[in-house]
Parts: sequence; structure tokens; C-alpha cells
Amino acid sequence: MSDMQKNNLPDDDFIIGKGFEVKEIEIEQKPKKHTKNSKNTLKSTLWVIMIFVISFALAFTIIFVGADYMGIGFGRGKETSIEIPMGSSAKTISNILKESGAVKVPLAFRLYAKITGCENQFKYGVYNFSTEAGYDDIANMLITQGAKAQSVKVTIPEGTGINDFIKNVNGEKVTVPGIATLLERAGVCTKSDFLNALDDIELDSKLLSNSDPDRTYYALEGYLFPNTYDFYNYDSKECAALAIKKMIAESEKRITDEMYKKANDMGYNMNQILTMASIIQMESGKDNASLPKVAGVFYNRLDSKDFETLGSSPTCYYGESFRRDDGRYNTYNVKGLPPGPLCSPGIDAINAALNPVSHDYFYFVTDANGKFYFHKTMDEQNKTIKKLKQEKIWIYEYFD
Repeated sequence: MSDMQKNNLPDDDFIIGKGFEVKEIEIEQKPKKHTKNSKNTLKSTLWVIMIFVISFALAFTIIFVGADYMGIGFGRGKETSIEIPMGSSAKTISNILKESGAVKVPLAFRLYAKITGCENQFKYGVYNFSTEAGYDDIANMLITQGAKAQSVKVTIPEGTGINDFIKNVNGEKVTVPGIATLLERAGVCTKSDFLNALDDIELDSKLLSNSDPDRTYYALEGYLFPNTYDFYNYDSKECAALAIKKMIAESEKRITDEMYKKANDMGYNMNQILTMASIIQMESGKDNASLPKVAGVFYNRLDSKDFETLGSSPTCYYGESFRRDDGRYNTYNVKGLPPGPLCSPGIDAINAALNPVSHDYFYFVTDANGKFYFHKTMDEQNKTIKKLKQEKIWIYEYFD
């Protein structure tokens, strides 16, 4: 090849010898196989992780239960008071201790009581102690300090308020004793200790969170269930608090989840239902058969454009039992329901407030025998009143 030919070649050209060929060779990629060793490594790793998790959980449980046994840990150091009813099992006692904050793991305390052989030695009674007490101290207290409190039976009638109130019935003044007075008469506690204890109750349960402490005179009015109780009477302040807690617990037991749902479906909260129930209770007295029909009257008034106010007479004398009353409960002047219940309604009144009879009555009157007369118009009401007056069996509540 001449020099001129060489100079005319492109820069990237090259000379292939005669008979020389360039072929592309495809290299077959074979899939890698997991070796037996890699599988064993994965299994070993999983086992290590599992053993670590189980060991950690077991260690945490042992530490937590150990702290509970010794009475140390979060939320300790508070003074608490518990009541162990007569005949309570070790399981019941363990749960009571848990509710008070003295025990965090009730199952562990039950096992402790069983292993140490003291589960059948616990006594009923009222106990006051610090939540820092360990299992040994708690068990010793339950064995040696029980059965020290005497109890007294007290009946809280349906329709009883916290305060006494005075109503005038056809010119005669009638005093209705309140819960504070009934407990003082029975020797459970003084009125002042009872009223002071009301302010110490935390309003943080499902039921009590419905109360309206900002607008009501007593946040717990209507939440102390009317019933016959065995109350302790060994110390006024402590027994006042125990009585209140027992009555609240009874209300929380009686008012079910279905009742909350029913109230919500009706567009009311439980405080409003208890308020309506208290009005129905005080208007109906002991005639439980008429409660749903009376409830229908008041719901009709609430829903009617012809009634500016509810117009219930018990709402007047309830407010008058307070010296500082500003008329906020008086449904002759204020619209809608009062800010809270007027008394402790019974379960029948609560059910009536949740299940009123549907009718078109707006008025009712009772006679001296407790019979109810329902009317659609005021003219009908007045005719019945005139007739009852003539028969001298008309009864009417009015106020100073």
C-alpha cells in the first residue's frame, strides 16, 4: 500500500487479514441457585429475632409484675380508699384493687394470694392505704384490718334531690328531704361533709362526662341512683365519699350502652335525658304507669311552636332550694330543658324519657288519688279542673 493510500484511510479503520473473521459470542447466563448454606442462614436469623422478641417480652413482663409486687412504678404514691363487700372472692378483690390503682396486674395478685394460701382469709370492710403498698402489705391489711366498719341501711326514694326542697300543695307547705338530709339522719355523714365530698368526684367516666358543672348547681344531681343501700357510718368524711361513689356506680350499672345510643338517635345527650327523666319523675310521683305518657306531653311541648317554655312546676321549687338561685331552672321563664336534672330519677323514668308514648296531648292534671287526666287543649284542662274542684279531689302545686 502506497503512502497516499494510507493517508486516505479513515482514522477508525483497520485492516483485517485474509481469512480472519470476528464473531459475537453470546455467553449464556445461568440463574444463580440459593445454596443450602444461605437458607440455613435465613432460618437462623429468624430464630434469633424470635428468641430476642420473646426474651424481651418475658423480661418486660417479669419486671412489670415484679414492680407491681413491690408496689413501685407509674401512678403510685396516692392515698386510696376501697370497700370490700361481704362474700367477695379473690378475683373480685383483685379487680377492686386494680380499680383503686393499688394493683396493676390483678391476675398476678390472685396467683400470689393462691400461692401464699391467703385467698380465703381476706375480710370485708373499708380500707384506706397508699397505692405504694406491695402485695405483702395489701394481703396483711386485708387479713387483719377487715370487718371493722358498721353499716346502716338507707333508702333513697325515686325523685329525691341532693337538697331539701319545699313545695306548696293547695296552700300547705310540704318539705321533701334531700339525699344529704337522709344520710345525716341515718348517721352516715353530716350534710356538710356530703356536700363537700360532691366536689371531690372526678367527672371523667362515660356517664359523668355528660354532666354540666358550669351551668348546674350540683354537677352530680341526677347521677346518684335512687335505691336502698348499705352505707358505712364509721367516719363522716370517708363515708360520705363512699356513699357517693356507690350511688354513682349503681347509675353507671343501670344506664346501658343501648340507652346512650337511643339518646343519641333522639338527638339528646345523657344529661338531657336524665334532666327530662327527673322532670317526669317529679311530675308523676310514684305512678310509674303514667311516666311514658307524661314524657310524651313534655316532648310535645318542646317540639311545638305554640309553647315557648316547658312549663313544669317542679323546676320552680327546685331552684328555690338554693339561696343563690337566679331562675335558670324555672321552665316557666327559660326555654327548653333546664341545665341539668332536678333529682335522682328511677330507671322507669329514665326509660320513659327514652321511650315516650306518642300522642297529641299537651296538658295533664292529677287528682288527690294520683289519677292522671290528659288533654289536648287548655279548655279541656280547665273543665277537668273545675270538675275535680267540685268533687274536692283537685290537687295543685303553687309557689310563693
